[in-house]
Amino acid sequence: MEHFIWNIDPIALSFAGLTIHWYGILFASAITAGFYVMKWIYTRENISLDALDNQLIYAVVGIVVGARLGHCLFYDPSYYLSNPLKILAIWEGGLASHGGGLGVIIGMFFYHKKHGVNLLWLFDRLSIATAIFGLFVRSANFINSEIVGKPTDVPWAIIFQRIDMLPRHPAQLYEAIAYLCIFVILMLCYRFTQIQQKNGVLFGLFLTLIFSSRFALEFVKVKQAGYETGLAINTGQWLSIPFLVFGLYLLANGLRKPKE
Repeated sequence: MEHFIWNIDPIALSFAGLTIHWYGILFASAITAGFYVMKWIYTRENISLDALDNQLIYAVVGIVVGARLGHCLFYDPSYYLSNPLKILAIWEGGLASHGGGLGVIIGMFFYHKKHGVNLLWLFDRLSIATAIFGLFVRSANFINSEIVGKPTDVPWAIIFQRIDMLPRHPAQLYEAIAYLCIFVILMLCYRFTQIQQKNGVLFGLFLTLIFSSRFALEFVKVKQAGYETGLAINTGQWLSIPFLVFGLYLLANGLRKPKE
């Protein structure tokens, strides 16, 4: 069986000594898409867009710093501790969604402390934007031929020529599609149901869907860290469990409460 061969250059443009990577383009697109989703939500709820500008700064810093540090510390700490300047090389890829999730939670906590916004109300709306953000980032991983899946003979397997000539699960695309589906689900719930009036429910639904999907999809991914060899479940799955449990708690707790 012939399989599709993927061998895209991670560099999109290079001129006058300036190199622009596809990862950077899609990461910037992710931030832009997330911003416009939040802008639509705030406009719909008649909330000043001035607040959104400040939130964007806290969210982006939290996501970038958290996701990068999460990758460096969770998946290859010895390398990055030996080469600390490489921690700054985000354009080379390497962002951990668990670290990004924790980072944005911390960032929004600081925003909440400074501006007094209800934290769960904020997370409910930010969850919708974060789902579309994940779609772009996983698409960037696909272009970079990173976070690849295990070898397989399924008809839709892809050969990542920059890795080897084995047909593999396009795990990045699986996860990108999962993020897209979760974005649609959250948007429909926000637009056509009343659960957005119960603080924490949308955020709980987001965490539950994202990290249950992540836990399941890790079974078709190549292990990202050498120490994971022989483990029944990998680092990504272990890190998903507390987020999943917290999401289920928020869902159960929020649905019991009256509308706020």
